[in-house]
Amino acid sequence: MSNEIQQRLGRLRELMTENNLSAFLINGSDPHMSEYVPERWQSRAYISGFTGSFGWLAITLEKAVLWTDSRYYLQANEQLKNTGFEMLKARDPETLSLGEWVSNELKEGETCAFDGACYSNAEVKQLEHTLQLKNIQLNYASDILSEVWINRPALPSEKAFLHPVKWAGISRIEKFKQITSELKKKGADMMLISALDDIGWTFNLRGADVECNPVALAYGIVGTKGAKLFIELSKLTEEAKVELFNDGVELYHYNQFYEVLNNLSGKSIFFDPDRSNSLIVQTVVEKNKLLEGLSVPALLKACKNNAEIEGMKKAHLTDGLALLSFQLWLEDELENGSVTEYDVAMKLEEYRSKRGGYVGTSFFPIVGYEDHGAIVHFRVTPESANTLKQEGILLFDSGGQYEFGTTDITRTIALGPVSDKMKKDFTLVLKGMINLSRIKFPKGTVGCHLDVLARQALWNENQNYGHGTGHGVGAFMNVHEGPASIRPDLNSQGIRLGNIFSNEPGMYREGEYGIRIENLVYCVEDKKTEFGDFMRFETLTKYPIDTRLIEKSLLSDEEVKWLNEYHQSVLTVLSHFTNSDEHQLLKRLTQPI
Repeated sequence: MSNEIQQRLGRLRELMTENNLSAFLINGSDPHMSEYVPERWQSRAYISGFTGSFGWLAITLEKAVLWTDSRYYLQANEQLKNTGFEMLKARDPETLSLGEWVSNELKEGETCAFDGACYSNAEVKQLEHTLQLKNIQLNYASDILSEVWINRPALPSEKAFLHPVKWAGISRIEKFKQITSELKKKGADMMLISALDDIGWTFNLRGADVECNPVALAYGIVGTKGAKLFIELSKLTEEAKVELFNDGVELYHYNQFYEVLNNLSGKSIFFDPDRSNSLIVQTVVEKNKLLEGLSVPALLKACKNNAEIEGMKKAHLTDGLALLSFQLWLEDELENGSVTEYDVAMKLEEYRSKRGGYVGTSFFPIVGYEDHGAIVHFRVTPESANTLKQEGILLFDSGGQYEFGTTDITRTIALGPVSDKMKKDFTLVLKGMINLSRIKFPKGTVGCHLDVLARQALWNENQNYGHGTGHGVGAFMNVHEGPASIRPDLNSQGIRLGNIFSNEPGMYREGEYGIRIENLVYCVEDKKTEFGDFMRFETLTKYPIDTRLIEKSLLSDEEVKWLNEYHQSVLTVLSHFTNSDEHQLLKRLTQPI
């Protein structure tokens, strides 16, 4: 594979030379600024061999570099061997930013190019600010990668379908009203919507164009004069087209979006610079007034309504039962045969797929035994899989997409005898997860204010983890969802009622093992006092935490009480739906400590 990467890189550099380009940038996204993208836009993986979901590339005639974060350091170092690419640590204070790096490498007057359809307007503005200081020219519309990429995949053509109000909670007509109400406050006639999860929420639309994310390739315009949906019409049934038409939606082919944008004139147009590609903005900027800010659908979508919360509860009950069946299988197989990490990944999906309402995985399972557990986003293959033994610990992070909700859970379990060091590390991580689960906080609190709670016990032992503590989660939607998050970085978006987050502290010892414990939580009202309105988290996830890995002396009485109450709730909720074997396992796993 490394030879193929070298050849692709060489061909790209030939084209750069022919086009008088000194640098070419690839961020691995698509025209919708997606985290996970259809095969057609998996350009980062094609040209570098790196398959992680986060990272960006800069290629000059002499150098090629990848920036990625701590989730992928080990993976990137392995996948980039002998390819001609070097890894840089993103979000490290000592690492140059993309713009700074390019500015250092290029001479005044040279040209840096990229495909503007796959770069957000915010990214381009930041590049402009940095590179124009050195008079480095920008080519916004170069797609020379297509000349390198032989047999580049076509646009996805999976069927799309309408998400029922039973689970959406709000009709698309009501959503249009909510969006236009917010647009009027901003003085805007319309909003351009291109992020696929925003489209899915706004139009109560789902699809299968992106692996693990139930979204359909589409654009939208919502404004005071109505709503337009741009989608390959063959994706929709006639019944779906009629329903959309009856709700006032004008239907266009996907490739008509820029044509319609070109005809807009004299309009006040709102867009999100982080969720709109720069080509969209360039198309409308000359003849219209542009207003920018955080996506209105993204803000509305993040606050789940009662129907969505009930759907998420149903999904987590379903998921817990699937995991019980999985753990029964795992314990039997460890006794009777040979099990690999890849077998675990496949069985996690298999047992979910047997449950009603299952649509697919919410991400490819992360399964790590022994040293693989320390690779935060390890994607196992049959060839790379470790064989499990009846000793040590296994980490598995997985989730499902159900027609009523989305799950994401990580458990670290003992497969046999474990060391005291493992138990101490596990308990420190557990303390962090419990602390975040129990906290009450005033309205307006932002995620970085809470992040330290999950890290405190680890910090006291001079330990840490490099990833964030909590990401937003969609309701039968993307497993990673903004705009708020719980991580050390300052994010000005406050935590609001109905927000759903992962709560997933971890600890990783390179070459030895990894530990992570993850539940999903949602924000609810707690109490109004003379000091303000207070909120707290309720836990959605319903599956036991392995008490065999706990050093009880490290837990406070309050932490023990929380854990025992959590396990009692898991037992109460799941036991009504279990068979005899599952019930016995559930009782064993939820015994009080």
